[in-house]
Amino acid sequence: MSSPSAQGATTGAATTPSSATEDRANLRRARWGGLVGTALEQYDFVIYGTASALVFNSVFFPDLSPAVGYLGSFGAYAVGFLARPLGGLFFSRFGDRLGRKWVLVTTLYLMGIATFLIGLLPTYETIGFFAPLLLVLLRCLQGFGAGAEMAGGTVLLTEAAPPGRRGYTASLVWVGASGGTALGAVVWLAVQQLPEDAMLSYGWRLVFLSSIVVTGMAYLLRRKLQDSHVFTETAKEKAKEDAADPRPSPIKDVWTNSRRNVLRVFLMVAGVSLNSYTYQVFMGSYLVSNVDVDKAVFTRALLIGAICGMGAAVFFGRLSDRLGRRPAYTVAALGMMILPVPAFAMLNTGSPVLITIVIILGFIFAAEGSVSAQAAFLPEIFGSRYRYAGVTMGRELASMVGGAGPLVCSALITWASGSWIPVAVLMIATVAVSLAVTLRTPETRDRDLYSEADAA
Repeated sequence: MSSPSAQGATTGAATTPSSATEDRANLRRARWGGLVGTALEQYDFVIYGTASALVFNSVFFPDLSPAVGYLGSFGAYAVGFLARPLGGLFFSRFGDRLGRKWVLVTTLYLMGIATFLIGLLPTYETIGFFAPLLLVLLRCLQGFGAGAEMAGGTVLLTEAAPPGRRGYTASLVWVGASGGTALGAVVWLAVQQLPEDAMLSYGWRLVFLSSIVVTGMAYLLRRKLQDSHVFTETAKEKAKEDAADPRPSPIKDVWTNSRRNVLRVFLMVAGVSLNSYTYQVFMGSYLVSNVDVDKAVFTRALLIGAICGMGAAVFFGRLSDRLGRRPAYTVAALGMMILPVPAFAMLNTGSPVLITIVIILGFIFAAEGSVSAQAAFLPEIFGSRYRYAGVTMGRELASMVGGAGPLVCSALITWASGSWIPVAVLMIATVAVSLAVTLRTPETRDRDLYSEADAA
C-alpha cells in the first residue's frame, strides 16, 4: 500500500483540466448541499425548540402547572438529542463505507418526514396521553436522522476543501445552521400575527408542515453531490485490505483505536452545545415565564441573532484558517465564559434592545462562532479510515448534553426559586472544561487528510 502522502501526491499529479473543473463544481455543490441541508436540520430543531418554549406546554401538556408543563415540553425536546447518538452510530457505519452523500440524502428524508408529521399530530385534548407519546416518537425520528447530518456535512466539506480553506469551507455548514434558525424565526413571527387561539389551534401546525418545502430544496442540491477524493481514494485502499484481511466496522475500529479522541471530541463539544441551546431555546421560556416578556420579542431577537450568526460562522471559520484551530476556538470560548452573568442581568430588564443584544452575542460566540472554529478541527483530529465514525460518535454523544440543557436549566430555575445564578454557573463551568481539553488537543490546521493516523 502506498503511503498517505504518496496517495495525495498521486491524486494531485493525475489531475487534468477537466477533472479540476469537475472538482471545483463538486466543491460548489458540496458547499451548497452542506449549507442547505444543515439549514433543514437546524430549521427542524429550531421550530421544535421554539414550539417547546412557546406552545407545546399548552398543546401537549395542558393539565400541568406552567413550570411542570415546561419541564414536560423540554423533556420531549431533550429526547430528540438522546436519539442523535443512536442515529449517528447507525449511519456512521454507512458513511465510512458507502459514502458521505448516501447518508446525507437518507437523513434528509428522515428529518423532513418526521417534522412534517409533527404538524399533523392530534393534541392532548383529542387523544389524551397518546398525543405527547406520538410527539416523543416523532422527535426521536428527527434526532435519529439529525445524528449523522452535522458530522456528515462537516466531514464532507473538510475533505473536499483545498488546504488553507478547510476552516472557512466547513464553517458553511454553520452558516446553513444560522440560515435555518433565521428561516424558522421568520415563520414563527408570521404565525404569531394570528390571534392566540388560532396559533394554538392550527398556526403552529403550519410551521411544521412548511418543512416539506425546505426538504425539497435541500434534496435538489444534494442529488448531484459526489464524495470527496479523500473518501474515494481511501475507500479503494480499504477495499483491497479488507479483501485480504477484513477489519471490524468503523464504529468498533474507532472505539478500539481512538477512544481517547472520541472522548476528547465529546468534551470539546459538550460545553459548546449546552451554551448554544441555552441561548436558542431556554432563554425564550425564561423571558416568557420569569420576566413576563411578550413571546414575539424573543422570536424577533432570534431572527436578528441568527443573521448575525451567519457572519460569525464565516469569521471564525476564516480565523481558524489564519491563526489555527485552537486559537480561534479559544477566542470564542473566552467570549462564552464572560457572557452568562451580564446576559441574565440584561434579560431581566425586559428591554427588547438588551434582550436582542444578548441573543446576538449568544449566536456570535456560542451558537455559531465556537462550532465554526471546530468545524474542520474535529474531522482533522481523526485518521481517514474512521473519520466519519469518530466525529459522529464524539459529537453526537456531546449533543445529548446540549439537548438536555433547556430541561436542566428549567429544573435549576425551579429549584433555585427563579434565580438564574445556577444556570450561569453551569454555562461557565462546561465551557471551561471544553476549553481546557481543546488546549491539550494537537493543532490540526492543514494536516494530511489521507493519513490513516490520528493527529498527533
